Amino acid sequence: MNDRGLIDRFLEMMAAESGAAKNTIAAYRSDLALASGFLEGKLSDATPDDLIRLAGQWIDLSHASVARKSAALRRFFAFLAGEGHRADDPGGALPRPGARRSLPKVLGRDDVDRLFAVIAARLQADPVDLRDLRLSALVELLYGSGLRATELVSLPRSAIASDRPYLILKGKGGRERLVPISDRARAAVAAWRQHVASDRLWLFPSGKSHLSRVRLFQILRALGAEAGIPPDRISPHVLRHAFATHLLAGGADLRALQSMLGHADIATTEIYTHVDASRLVALVNERHPLAEARARVDAKRTPA
Repeated sequence: MNDRGLIDRFLEMMAAESGAAKNTIAAYRSDLALASGFLEGKLSDATPDDLIRLAGQWIDLSHASVARKSAALRRFFAFLAGEGHRADDPGGALPRPGARRSLPKVLGRDDVDRLFAVIAARLQADPVDLRDLRLSALVELLYGSGLRATELVSLPRSAIASDRPYLILKGKGGRERLVPISDRARAAVAAWRQHVASDRLWLFPSGKSHLSRVRLFQILRALGAEAGIPPDRISPHVLRHAFATHLLAGGADLRALQSMLGHADIATTEIYTHVDASRLVALVNERHPLAEARARVDAKRTPA
């Protein structure tokens, strides 16, 4: 079987057995197709030397891109070996860049307050601009529920009920999660939805489909500019991160936060939800059992 057929089988396996997300499948398909093209259609027969030569073409790519390409190829060769399409696995010749994740950009609470102040001022107009009602619903859901951009723009019109403070989403890898919806967000959605025709499929329709991720990004940048926030500091993901960061700083449990964000690995939640070191130190000093024991000792030593 040629490269194309084997790549198709591998990706079918990933979708069926591993529950890989569509974006992951698409990225892997692109990476494998490019590798096959470089090796003139002989990727499935590649030797370790071929893979070293291939990896040499990635020298100018980002750390994340190299890691993804290596992972795609290693999994592909493991599949070929496991299914008996070849007797060996040359994947060990590929680079293994260490996990080096950087923290996302951060919006402070003052920044978020300025965003909502701009929205509140717009909503005072008479008559109110329908685009501002939509903006209010979008931002309330992004910051108030931590939705991913794709999850947000593709919400069905009836996804959020006025009497139900949560919704159930199917996110990356087909994993379902319960997402809390604040009273503010439900009110904003209700105000917007009454202007969305009942025969529309999406809560945020655009043309024959729904609002695009690109358009959502543009809307947020325009809002940020009006609030005095530089365009490189605001995006849908930045607001998702602000949701997580501010919840954790307010005392949210890390495991509960992991569930709300839809992270498969708690390590991802830890990276995307950093807390001020000073708060952590104060928490240990005030809440640790040894701190309580020390307080009792000090109390006994204090003269009556």
